[in-house]
Amino acid sequence: MVLEWIGYAASVLIVISMLMSSIVKLRLINMTGAILFSLYGFLIHAMPVGFLNLFVVLANLYYLSKMARKKEYFTILPVRLENRYLIAFLKFHEKEIKKFFKTFDYKPEEVSFAFFVLRDMAVAGVFIGTETQKGRLKIDLDFVIPEYRDYKPGRFIYEDHKKTFIESGYHVLEACPESKKQEVYYIKMGFVKETKSDGSVCLLKNLK
Repeated sequence: MVLEWIGYAASVLIVISMLMSSIVKLRLINMTGAILFSLYGFLIHAMPVGFLNLFVVLANLYYLSKMARKKEYFTILPVRLENRYLIAFLKFHEKEIKKFFKTFDYKPEEVSFAFFVLRDMAVAGVFIGTETQKGRLKIDLDFVIPEYRDYKPGRFIYEDHKKTFIESGYHVLEACPESKKQEVYYIKMGFVKETKSDGSVCLLKNLK
């Protein structure tokens, strides 16, 4: 019975890995499933199954280590608020954006600041913000497409390249997360909780 459950668990993990849009997540989950399949194969004395999946584990390890060592190039591309590509990008990814930013509705005349995040010169995500008071920028959208969804773009925006905000006159960033996952993300990026006078809670990052 235990052996059967190991086989079932391995199968489920392999299937789940195929549903991942992130290559890193795909390989990590796939490798975990392959480890279980390899163990299952050796335990039932099915050596071809055991060795084949052991090879899959080693292949995943190789490519994961290669990705970890790869030096990626990040940069920021400021865009005008009425930029046609920006509007087309938001429209194309609208369904995915709404999963995380349910209340987001792009109105160029109401926002203050926008830029694309480029990763190896490919558009990885977009940032849009509105000035709420002098020197303070509220984050309306911080969206990364699924293929690049890890913490690297966020660290680049809020740490490595925070001068983008400072040079534009913004010294405080304000985030109003719509989910616990978003809250965890912003806290990892160095934001801290602040309770407003009306009792609502937001997350702030001081860039000075």
